Amino acid sequence: MINLNKISLKFGLWFLGAMLILEVFLFIFLHTSMVDSRIEEELAALQARGNSHRDVLETSYKEETLHHIAVMEAKADTEVIITDQNQNIIITSSKLDKEEQTIITKEIKQVPRDGVTLENRWKSEKYISTITPFTINQNQKGYVYMFRSTDQIQGLISRLNHHFIAGAIMILSLMVITILFLSKALTTPLIRMKRATEKLSKGDFSVNLPDMGNDELGELSRSIKILAEDLKHLKEERSEFLASISHELRTPLTYIKGYADVSRRKDIGETDRDQYLSIIFEESKKLSNMIMDLFDLAKLDKNTFVINRMEVELCSFLHSIYEKVLPAFKEKGVELDVDCNKNVQVMIDPMRFEQVVFNLLDNAIKYSEPNTKTSISVKRENGTIVLKIEDEGYGIPQDDLPYIFDRFYRVDKSRFRGTGGSGLGLSIVKELIEAHDGTIEIKSEQGKGTAFFISLKELP
Repeated sequence: MINLNKISLKFGLWFLGAMLILEVFLFIFLHTSMVDSRIEEELAALQARGNSHRDVLETSYKEETLHHIAVMEAKADTEVIITDQNQNIIITSSKLDKEEQTIITKEIKQVPRDGVTLENRWKSEKYISTITPFTINQNQKGYVYMFRSTDQIQGLISRLNHHFIAGAIMILSLMVITILFLSKALTTPLIRMKRATEKLSKGDFSVNLPDMGNDELGELSRSIKILAEDLKHLKEERSEFLASISHELRTPLTYIKGYADVSRRKDIGETDRDQYLSIIFEESKKLSNMIMDLFDLAKLDKNTFVINRMEVELCSFLHSIYEKVLPAFKEKGVELDVDCNKNVQVMIDPMRFEQVVFNLLDNAIKYSEPNTKTSISVKRENGTIVLKIEDEGYGIPQDDLPYIFDRFYRVDKSRFRGTGGSGLGLSIVKELIEAHDGTIEIKSEQGKGTAFFISLKELP
């Protein structure tokens, strides 16, 4: 179970790590921004309070006013020091300490009317401070110093830090829970597909994966199911292929051996012996053709099959084939027609392509009744030449169409030898067409006939 959850654990850790980094940067940014904003607000409030005292002093500068300002600040969270032009203390709201004494003794150059910040280092200093000048009768009289203890600000920042920590813990907890659900939801289909591929690797093709939607996981699931079906069919095809080879080779060999034994008898007549030898010859011919077909397929599988392509005028080529096969069609009573009067140039191997056409026409003869028609036609479609061979024969059941080009596959499951060959012909046709960089398709309807469509590139 641990192995199956490796991807879930890895995904969860990667996602958690990425989210933690993002959260840390986000919290640092928010914390810094909020702290800076709060310090700016405190300094602005301190500056505004100093400006307020300045306005009062400029309106009524007397002993009672100075005392009133000092008393008011003594009861507040801030402190005030009022000095003259030479920074000599006039009045304070509380007893000065060393830090405040240091601040008011700093050299002052030109201070704007709305004042400036003297000290804003809240982390390292005891006070933050501002200064505001005031004038009496349009002459500068002195300065209003405002102080606020940084202990109060640090306490405020500490409470803010606690809120941030509590928020971070809550967000982290929710994030962990969310990641657990997400990783489970995303990796469960992958784990199922992993188990399915393990079954496939062991030869078990009974893969049953649920529908996972139209996303990439759904496409992968469907691909695995298609692969399982293809592998199952391939395994069955291989078994059938070996059984078919055994059957197809055994039958002519049985005929050959049996009739050879009979022919060796001395008590049979010459007429019977000639008949038996003729059967032996026909069966050995079929056996030779089958072995040649298998040899061709083996070479095609290994890509050692040589295709000597050359420029060929397709219509003339088809008319020459027509002349060769016409007697066989007449003998069967099947009409053969060629519709190709164009100048169509293609790159093909004449000998191999003739083999393709012969094979398809041979099927048309075998599976057509007398007084039917077989036609050969050529047309252009978007720079592609489409060769169509169509008959009015028995047709092929729809269930058999997907496998019609498989080796040794025959619609006639009884394998009655009088109705067909070894079942290799269409396999060789497909391989040869693909060796010419072409495609072949089939359309068929039982009782109405079959049509083969061969697509090739036309030479410019």
